[in-house]
Amino acid sequence: MKITFHGAVRTVTGSQHLLEVNGRKILMDCGMYQGSRKKTYERNLHLPYNAAEIDYLILSHAHIDHSGNIPNLVKSGFQGGIICTYATRDLCTIMLRDSAKIQQYDIEYLNKKRARNKQPPLEPIYDSADVVESLKYFMGVGYERPFQFLPGITLTFYDAGHILGSAITVLDIEDEEEHRDIRLVFSGDIGRPDRPILRDPTFIDSADILLVESTYGNRLHESADDADKKLERIVNETCKRGGKLIVPAFAVGRTQELVYRLHRLADKRDIPPRLPIYVDSPLAIDATGIYRLHPEAYDTELEAFLLGDKHDGPFGFEMVHYTRTVRESKELNFLREPAVIISASGMAEAGRILHHLKNNIEDPRNTILIVGWQAPHTLGRRLVEKQPKVKIFGEPYRLKAQVETINGFSAHADRNELLEWTGHIQTPPQHTYIVHGEEEASFALADALKKQQQFPDVHVPELGESFLV
Repeated sequence: MKITFHGAVRTVTGSQHLLEVNGRKILMDCGMYQGSRKKTYERNLHLPYNAAEIDYLILSHAHIDHSGNIPNLVKSGFQGGIICTYATRDLCTIMLRDSAKIQQYDIEYLNKKRARNKQPPLEPIYDSADVVESLKYFMGVGYERPFQFLPGITLTFYDAGHILGSAITVLDIEDEEEHRDIRLVFSGDIGRPDRPILRDPTFIDSADILLVESTYGNRLHESADDADKKLERIVNETCKRGGKLIVPAFAVGRTQELVYRLHRLADKRDIPPRLPIYVDSPLAIDATGIYRLHPEAYDTELEAFLLGDKHDGPFGFEMVHYTRTVRESKELNFLREPAVIISASGMAEAGRILHHLKNNIEDPRNTILIVGWQAPHTLGRRLVEKQPKVKIFGEPYRLKAQVETINGFSAHADRNELLEWTGHIQTPPQHTYIVHGEEEASFALADALKKQQQFPDVHVPELGESFLV
């Protein structure tokens, strides 16, 4: 049995892990690498393996760093099945099309510069037609429903509690060459316990080979209760100043959680009950519709909330307005009363949020609320650092609005939560591979697994590195 790590090692993007066993090739995730424009384009375009030789793709969840290169995989010759949960398939229908649209915009912008330099034009890695073609290969499997997809190889998904449809993958394998039974567990992205909407991550009690994420392998989050209190304070203080609260938020997961938390605060009258809340992101609106279609993923807290709720589910109440069209989005520029505007992208690098920041950043009454990790060199990171001047659409703006951050809304388990999850494995795995984390976080988690939980063989792979197990 051989495992090769083609992405999301010593970094948090481009998840791709290739398993070779019993003469078959199984790819776990096919994520888009995200980095500098040139490096991203070349790395995503040229797959590091022969796509036609891959028998199956197992997809942990729909986030683009895990699913985003699937259309290119199919375009490059893959003809196998893409196995995921039903909710993941539904989310991929909108997220992959959105990815294709963003690529088209980026390539058009880049080709204008290339034309001025008399360079040949580039093509997007894939387009909307490629996305639609790739959707034909998806196969839905429910949680905790064992599925033998190859002779001697059975897959079972367990709820990872990260986003809607996210899954921990368990592969029970009859290794023909070594004449042994082996269990391989791929954590995907592990969510946090006691978060609203989704169920807690499932504990796995046995693993011979473990691939585990380490996004926050060296950090702790603030509690969810503290995050709610902080959100309440920020909303009320902004309203008292007569300002607007501008929130860059990821369209899938973070937006739905924010709306639900605001719904609860409004119902308890902890924030003004008539404060208008605008969700200004077509992708977030589509994703919210998919969340409504999958109540089987809801946790007991949300189920109890729905029993006493008189509104249109957890994501629709009289304060919330979903703005889909460009005209509706532009009309938000003329708001003169306090309001909350939630818009993508989560790192403030593209999309409608840029217009809202441009129109509100120089008013000290307003607040910009950052609710997720911001990558270096993004506008979101510059806002977190409270740089006095930032550029939006190439123009300088003075940062006069208040900037607040809430870290308790993270969808990733922190260091202690990861160790609690691995601690439920009754016998330490024979081999453990730390993935999906920056180097410092990955090595910190590896060290903890060895010293605190006595895992005997722990590796932080390098890109392209293979292991025989």
